[in-house]
Amino acid sequence: MLKRPKDQQLTIQALGLGKVNRTVEVEATPQILGMVKKVSHLVSVSE
Repeated sequence: MLKRPKDQQLTIQALGLGKVNRTVEVEATPQILGMVKKVSHLVSVSE
């Protein structure tokens, strides 16, 4: 993984991501949306 702050690394892993071009589908709960907002500069989101 790229050198990122530990909290960002853990958030990416919690979302089920971690490798380049990985795609996951998750339900848009407030907790998930908060995690996505935290790493929004690293991921792209489509609904």
